Amino acid sequence: MTDGVDKTVPELKLRMEDSEKGDYVKLRGGSDEEEQGSQAESSGCSSGSVWFWVKLIALVACVGVLAFVIIKWVAPFLIEKELIPFINWVRSTFSIPVLGLLLFASVALFPTILLPSSPSMWMAGLTFGYGKGFLLILAAASIGVTLPFLIGHLFLYKMQEWLKQYPKKAAILRAAGEGTWFHQFQAVALIRVSPFPYMIYNYCALATGVHYGPYILGSLVGMVPEIFVSIYTGIMLRTLAVASDKRHTLSAVEIVVNVLGFCVTASATIVCTIYAKKKLSSMQSDEVETLPNFNQDDPGIKPI
Repeated sequence: MTDGVDKTVPELKLRMEDSEKGDYVKLRGGSDEEEQGSQAESSGCSSGSVWFWVKLIALVACVGVLAFVIIKWVAPFLIEKELIPFINWVRSTFSIPVLGLLLFASVALFPTILLPSSPSMWMAGLTFGYGKGFLLILAAASIGVTLPFLIGHLFLYKMQEWLKQYPKKAAILRAAGEGTWFHQFQAVALIRVSPFPYMIYNYCALATGVHYGPYILGSLVGMVPEIFVSIYTGIMLRTLAVASDKRHTLSAVEIVVNVLGFCVTASATIVCTIYAKKKLSSMQSDEVETLPNFNQDDPGIKPI
């Protein structure tokens, strides 16, 4: 053979080993350099795993220290200097019916002009609690998601062009406009639960072909976790404001109830969000598989 051929033939090593069943011969291909390379790769993987846990522990420690600083110094300062004076000003300036009307209007109109309505929802929970606060926010939110849906008729053509330009990115939105009534309802509810920007979806929903019935019902059902979290946040702010007053202290039962309530609320929100993201990812994958192969030379279609 030529030298070039000899270099391409792997080296076979013969190894005699003993076992309980007798001697056997083991043939192994490769060079010593390859064996050392595999050992170095395995050691690199183990060191990378250790480094991952070191970074994770450091991150948890930093978050714990930051949370302690916020709870110990920052939160009491903000509550005493900002929150309590603001609550007192609102209660002394507006009556309960007027305040309810203002909160209703802000929750209903802010999404239309792309402003967050979460502070108003917190204030509704702080003022009215779970029962009345939930009904107020839900009624206002139904208007807040309906107005952009109706206004979307003015921008229908532009929205459709945007969906055509970015087919893969918009697959999750188009999935909500296809299928049966229940499929559209489920997809809209999952979009509301997921961290997808809901104010953008309010205007894009009409361009996906979703009907108003499943859109409004799916939106209200999907917003229920967010509403409860907002109401709970408002109640917690009120509790902290009362606790910061020197004349009031929280009992052990109140502390336990608030801590358990926070854990349950946070856990339920995380579980709902993870479930919604998985379901939406599945819908998005199915939608992407059905997309046609767009011509890259077409000037009307932009590649992703």
